[in-house]
Amino acid sequence: MARAGGIGRRIGRGIGWLLLAAVVAVLLLQLWFLAHVVWFKYNAPTSTAFMRVQLAALREQDPKAEIRHTWTPYARISPHLKRAVIAAEDANFTEHDGVDWEAIERAHERNQKRGKVTHGGSTITMQLAKNLFLSGERSYLRKAQELVITFMLEAVLSKERILELYLNVAEWGTGVFGCEAAAQRWFRSSAERLGPSQAARLAAMLPRPRYYDRNPGSATLARRAETIQRWMGGIAPP
Repeated sequence: MARAGGIGRRIGRGIGWLLLAAVVAVLLLQLWFLAHVVWFKYNAPTSTAFMRVQLAALREQDPKAEIRHTWTPYARISPHLKRAVIAAEDANFTEHDGVDWEAIERAHERNQKRGKVTHGGSTITMQLAKNLFLSGERSYLRKAQELVITFMLEAVLSKERILELYLNVAEWGTGVFGCEAAAQRWFRSSAERLGPSQAARLAAMLPRPRYYDRNPGSATLARRAETIQRWMGGIAPP
């Protein structure tokens, strides 16, 4: 019996050490994310998780493929695009702490009525967290990590900086990331010179950028852009 008890204690200690190691690993991972968030307060990201995943996919077809991405400071981004993206993606952006619980509840109700997931309720900050650090995989664990990073972003960065980062890393087509590359790709213009209708069209592309890249004449895209343009007047960017 004594020997069996000793084995049980050793197994218990082993499990305890494994649990401790897992907790330490999780904490170190969160510190890694936090360090990067602090870095992004003062520095522009040269790439994101989404960029790296798509570049790898593109290079499977063409080893010389490159991502189109040019950083543009906040002051040189059209105010029309700022208003359009907030209107389309997160109308309460300047008011919430990173998570719009009411929007999530409304999305859940819509999804239940339709019997499928058509609305996510993600805020601009949540989308930035995902784009910068995570994959497009859907799981509860990934969503939990997204929320943790979201609160880090909101704690460390101003709303202006969050929007600046988002507009510079959002996907606007196959291999097209950031508003400057998008403006050049779709309008042969700069992000600074985008007008209201152009800004609304880019904002309308955000939920399905690669689909609209393949289907630029989509009637759904045109209708959504018109709706967004009507909403823009009531938006005040940070």
